[in-house]
Amino acid sequence: QVQLVESGGGLVQAGGSLRLSCAASGRTFSSYAMVGWFRQAPGKEREFVGAIIWSDGRTYYSDSVKGRFTISRDNAKNTVYLQMNSLKPEDTAVYFCATTTGYYYTAPNGYKNWGQGTQVTVSS
Repeated sequence: QVQLVESGGGLVQAGGSLRLSCAASGRTFSSYAMVGWFRQAPGKEREFVGAIIWSDGRTYYSDSVKGRFTISRDNAKNTVYLQMNSLKPEDTAVYFCATTTGYYYTAPNGYKNWGQGTQVTVSS
């Protein structure tokens, strides 16, 4: 079983940037097909942000973040990153990473092994 720990959240002004990290221990990300990022704002459902296919590094994103967010990985560190640029107040949420053995899943129930989340707050 893999354990995931997100970090890098914080308070930033609109237009600013943050980079979140998702570090894995117990198992390597290569044991899974994809690593996904999700977010959940208060009173809202958990929302797909994007994912990376571990085998070849391809990424895909939700329309709401496409062009602003970028997912990357460091195989040696067993870590996945979410670079968030041009942040907006509506990006405020708790951000989670998770693993899946399937491909192109965007629904949370397709993912297992969730981290505890990291809070991102974007002020206007």
